Amino acid sequence: MNGGTRGGVPILRLGDVLVTGLLNELDDKGALAFTEELTERIVADRARGVVIDISRLEIIDSFVARTLMELTTTSRLLGSRVIVAGMRPAVAITLVELGLRLSGVETTLNAEQGLRALGWEQTLVPPAERGAR
Repeated sequence: MNGGTRGGVPILRLGDVLVTGLLNELDDKGALAFTEELTERIVADRARGVVIDISRLEIIDSFVARTLMELTTTSRLLGSRVIVAGMRPAVAITLVELGLRLSGVETTLNAEQGLRALGWEQTLVPPAERGAR
């Protein structure tokens, strides 16, 4: 498991999947730095999937929503599938009230479901021994 925090938001690698999260403290400049770092990591790590956990995000504005949509589109162009996990009801309601649609953005209730949707599963068997079964 490898991580990075150049933009202030940790990005962890679990095999060929990246896991990261958004926090309330992320301002516009931080969101842009996060987008740049995550797209660079997708290419560098050859990630086939990304789970963005937003469960700590208590509020969302149009800029962060647009950033999520653009990040999803950019990631798809780079060959990676993005799943936004852990959206709080208040965030979902705000998006609807603002008329913002996260079109094309896959969501799951939590990061664990997001990882499963990407085909990643936790196992106690080391990767080298999985093929020996």
